[in-house]
Amino acid sequence: MSPPSSEPHVVEDIRGLVQLMSDGTVCRSADPASFPVVDANGDGDGDDGSGVEWKDVTWSREHDLNARLYRPRHLGAANDARIPVVAYFHGGGAGGGFFCLGSGRWPGPHGWCLRLAAELPAVVLSFDYRLAPEHRLPAAQENGAEAMAWLRAHATHDPWLADAADFARVFVAGASAGGNIAHHVVARFGKAGLGPPVRIRGCVLLTPAMAGAARTRAEAAAPPDPNAALTTDMIDRYARLFLPPGATRDHPAINLSGPEAPALGAVATPPLLVVAAGRDVLRDRHAQYARRIKEEWGKEVEYAELAGVGHGFSEADDPWTPRADELVRLVRRFVVAHMDAE
Repeated sequence: MSPPSSEPHVVEDIRGLVQLMSDGTVCRSADPASFPVVDANGDGDGDDGSGVEWKDVTWSREHDLNARLYRPRHLGAANDARIPVVAYFHGGGAGGGFFCLGSGRWPGPHGWCLRLAAELPAVVLSFDYRLAPEHRLPAAQENGAEAMAWLRAHATHDPWLADAADFARVFVAGASAGGNIAHHVVARFGKAGLGPPVRIRGCVLLTPAMAGAARTRAEAAAPPDPNAALTTDMIDRYARLFLPPGATRDHPAINLSGPEAPALGAVATPPLLVVAAGRDVLRDRHAQYARRIKEEWGKEVEYAELAGVGHGFSEADDPWTPRADELVRLVRRFVVAHMDAE
């Protein structure tokens, strides 16, 4: 009788995108078609004709994390015409990717940030963060807070930012896992917790990553769909990879308005825009979150659900579709309405 194989084997597999092996190692798809990267030019700057220029920087040397910074090339006739800032956190791509996948240099986040920079207009800082299961939650949320501290430290010292950006008009935003991180940033800092010159004027949550021990109606009713961007089963599988050992889906890092979530009534949070997707299995959870934030914690919340799109559509789909046009108009209206509010 031959001895059992000591070769590592797969213990968790999410559509081949992420595999956790029995020895603790992690395999992510090596297919460049699945994870292409939009590089900057050789001098560190990019401009693809959109009227937006960008550059890549290392914002955390400790964790080897990058950020891509965007600004419109032409800011108008006035030399002092500074524009709002969007601190952005990416999602995990077409497979949901809850905290296990993603980069701000992927085509989806890159294209979306180009649109935000050009059409709001705004200076956009797109931050990478540590990924699970190598770095389980709350590592990503901790990186969100650290990224904001980096933003504050560089606000007046980097001419590339200081010449264009008004750091008294900062909006924190993100899609999917990035939307979750954005929530935790404003829950931690509120409007003014970072201190001068940074003031957070609003928060934009695009189909934010959430979960909970109890199923919502949409989660319970969702049939298995191999073509869906995100399924209930995928959420459960991702949760086993990103949650701390022994934690349930009610952990406050992922259940943002659940029984263990800290109350936000005493936090001076800025206005929030919550965008849900009509084909997202998380749509009921997004609506519940917006209701609790508004009705129980008394916060200013704008809620919108866009029909015909799925989870993470702002990054997973072509960022120049009519639905993306609608989303840009929605975000722009929110930013304009709140960038000068007290």
